[in-house]
Amino acid sequence: MDTSANGLRVLVTAGAAGIGRAIARTFVEQGARVHICDIDTQALAETKQALPTVTQSVTDVAKTADVDRLFDDATDALGGLDVLVNNAGIAGPTAKVEDIATADWERCIAIDLNGMFYCTRKAMPLIKAAGGGSIINLSSVAGRLGFAMRTPYAAAKWAVVGFTKSLAVEAGADKVRVNCLQPGYVEGERIERVIRDKAKGLGISEDEMRRRIFDSVSLREFVSAQDIANMALFLATDAGKHITGQALSICADVRYTI
Repeated sequence: MDTSANGLRVLVTAGAAGIGRAIARTFVEQGARVHICDIDTQALAETKQALPTVTQSVTDVAKTADVDRLFDDATDALGGLDVLVNNAGIAGPTAKVEDIATADWERCIAIDLNGMFYCTRKAMPLIKAAGGGSIINLSSVAGRLGFAMRTPYAAAKWAVVGFTKSLAVEAGADKVRVNCLQPGYVEGERIERVIRDKAKGLGISEDEMRRRIFDSVSLREFVSAQDIANMALFLATDAGKHITGQALSICADVRYTI
């Protein structure tokens, strides 16, 4: 199985921490040239130390002017583009729908969905000019199941699936493969914050919230950022050359939501 990324030019949004950094590191280790963006300047500085060959931009993907500058930086650094990983996203508010502020809804949709569109519309001509390539969008198990008290996030992640499948049909003739990944509960700071917020909303302890989550997962464990990175590499390389239009869960089998 060929998962070499040798020579691939890769852009990873929100690539300075968590899943994004794992994806960037994995592609570098397999021979790719990688550019990342992030809104967190401290995380970018830390990533520069950890991955010195990775070029970077400070970018808020919800702002079209920032995205325009990102693609100027990326094309200057890479000389073109073969792979886009739309990883940028936020958890959004954890609350009942009547308690969600309009600004919090709009910010979640702006980053998790609109930002993906802004980046993809800039990337597509570059990937076509390269003779084809891969776009990998980050959805979530919240994009295939209902998530109470997480309606902005779930709405965006369901929309990512529709965006992915429609774009795969549109771009197939140009040899551009488009897939999305649906991570489950990924170990790290974000899931701990979600556990805390949801436990508070339900009036239960964090330990009880964590127990309920594990009861809903067949393997009774969180997945890792590296698990997501491995699948992204597979899809972007020759190993996944005939896979497109798919929503692929990496979730340890989340069967229902809490």
